[in-house]
Amino acid sequence: MKNPIEQLAQLLLNARYAVALTGAGVSTDSGIPDFRSPSSGLWERFNPMQVASIEGFRSDPARFYEFWRRRFAGLANAAPNVTHQLLAELEEQSIMQAVITQNIDDLHRKAGSKRVLEVHGNFTRGSCIACRKPYTLQEIFARVERSRIPLCDECDQLLKPDVVLFGELLPLIFEDALAEVERSDLLWVLGTSLGVYPVADLVPRAKRRGAKIIIVNREPTSFDEIADLVIHSDLAPVMEQVRQRLRRT
Repeated sequence: MKNPIEQLAQLLLNARYAVALTGAGVSTDSGIPDFRSPSSGLWERFNPMQVASIEGFRSDPARFYEFWRRRFAGLANAAPNVTHQLLAELEEQSIMQAVITQNIDDLHRKAGSKRVLEVHGNFTRGSCIACRKPYTLQEIFARVERSRIPLCDECDQLLKPDVVLFGELLPLIFEDALAEVERSDLLWVLGTSLGVYPVADLVPRAKRRGAKIIIVNREPTSFDEIADLVIHSDLAPVMEQVRQRLRRT
């Protein structure tokens, strides 16, 4: 039987339309903590309903921005790692067609991926919750520095980062993600526990359409049993090996 890296490489090379689905585990090698790890996840230490829900944002925006100010600064300073880089390389080689990501950190784009569907938004931009005037993250946090609560120049309403909070619907780009999954014959799941819906439902949806499923994640997921290949590992060593294997092709 082929080793898992060989199997993974062959599945990628044989795919007609490969799509990646990435989660927080993809960015931990860039120094960005995930949210749900049993020992180190943010939600082990903070109540997400207070600092990451739309209700918490509206009821206490000053607390919301105090929590996210340092963390967003960390995202801005982060650099892509081998996983982001390999996915961008595979897209350039026409092996990977799209990346669907739950991450808001912009690292897939920084690495060079072009077809990136950010179903939970992107932290680098924001807008007014009333008139929808756009703002950059820098503009929002300049206002936070001055008055703790950033307000719109046009209508004096709250400014909010363009990220999906608990209690909000996913943006329209999720429809594009659904379409990519419908077209795919290979879905490569990377660094996600698949515990957040409706994104997690993309995996059984792809399977029902006949796509091969690869899952690479440190911990088991609820969809391991329907996958064609499962590797429980940190991502960096797996991705380095896959990169080396594909370069020999």
